[in-house]
Amino acid sequence: MAKKNVFYAQSGGVTAVINASACGVIETARANKDKLGKVYAGRNGILGALTEDLIDTSKESAAMIAALRSTPSGAFGSCRFKLKSLDANRREYERLIEVFKAHDIGYFFYNGGGDSADTCYKVSQLSESMGYPLQAIHIPKTIDNDLPITDCCPGFGSVAKYVAISTLEASFDVRSMAATSTKVFVLEVMGRHAGWIAAAGALVEDHGIPVVVLFPEIEFDQKKFLARVDKLVKTHGFCTVVVSEGCHYADGRFLAEQGTRDAFGHAQLGGAAPVVANMVKEALGYKFHWAVADYLQRAARHIASATDVKQAYELGKKGVELALKGHNAVMPTIDRISDSPYKYKIGMAPLAKVANVEKFMPRNFISKDGFGITEPCKRYLTPLIQGEDYPKYKNGLPVYATLKNLPVTKKLLAFKINKA
Repeated sequence: MAKKNVFYAQSGGVTAVINASACGVIETARANKDKLGKVYAGRNGILGALTEDLIDTSKESAAMIAALRSTPSGAFGSCRFKLKSLDANRREYERLIEVFKAHDIGYFFYNGGGDSADTCYKVSQLSESMGYPLQAIHIPKTIDNDLPITDCCPGFGSVAKYVAISTLEASFDVRSMAATSTKVFVLEVMGRHAGWIAAAGALVEDHGIPVVVLFPEIEFDQKKFLARVDKLVKTHGFCTVVVSEGCHYADGRFLAEQGTRDAFGHAQLGGAAPVVANMVKEALGYKFHWAVADYLQRAARHIASATDVKQAYELGKKGVELALKGHNAVMPTIDRISDSPYKYKIGMAPLAKVANVEKFMPRNFISKDGFGITEPCKRYLTPLIQGEDYPKYKNGLPVYATLKNLPVTKKLLAFKINKA
């Protein structure tokens, strides 16, 4: 049987470790040259496949591909572009198959979150109905940690580590100034519907920090929140608030909703921290400072979790191994065996059970008052932020890889994407 080429693409918001998964895919494919052809990457994610803008990764040296493991962001470019149903976007799905045929691609690895899992699943279905052999494997990635079945998602452990450390350091700052200055510090973190990232901020309570966490899973009660902050400040002299961008009122309105939508149709969020901080100031009179972690939390490769980097690479590697074994429409998973010592194995889940399913924090991970985390949650989170995997430094700054990203010669007519 003739060797087929590989297509790999990155999707959605990037992370500190998504390139480690890319490294795992490419290095494993290169180690199986007798079975696999070249690895092509989509420039700017799935858009690269639709516009036939493919990158020839075979032009990159082994050393440069290896350097991806310690490089943040998306080395090939990512995008927020969701392919909807096969009926609504059949033209685009058929274009993908057309491009794959033109470049003799038999393997599709899509590295992303829930929407990417859905796209990957639909592509596998369409290729089967069109009679074109294609194995579609989803490589999990999302800082939100909201994919089902897998114990955790690559990208989350590093964000959790960054948020926990930032919360701890900023809280030390507030504590030192609280007698005459700032008494409340508010940190806003990502997490639209799931509060996993915000939960990581609560790990600082074991370091003597009074902290209040606002989760998307818990309806925001302004009266109870203000009473909790007031009590902590009066008891400790200060407190820290970690608020998820997805925190919302009982009627479903986000504290941070801007009235605009992103490419996926989701409400664009950002601004929960100043809303909460001003709420405290107006009701309680406490001086405050606030910050929004935003891109910093998902770009911070310098303090990435060693566990997260390792798992990101392993899942990229496993994706290729699953394809070589003939699997299709599946996602490699992290299956936890024990908390302490932390042990896990790499498993597999069918995309039919992954696509369009969100994993929220279980209620027993959130304290009864809704403002903190429980011991089971701490046991879950702690292994995921363990270890440091520092990049190399030069002149005081990290050395990150920048690929040549040379294009593959196009074979098809130009294709216009309908973005409406």
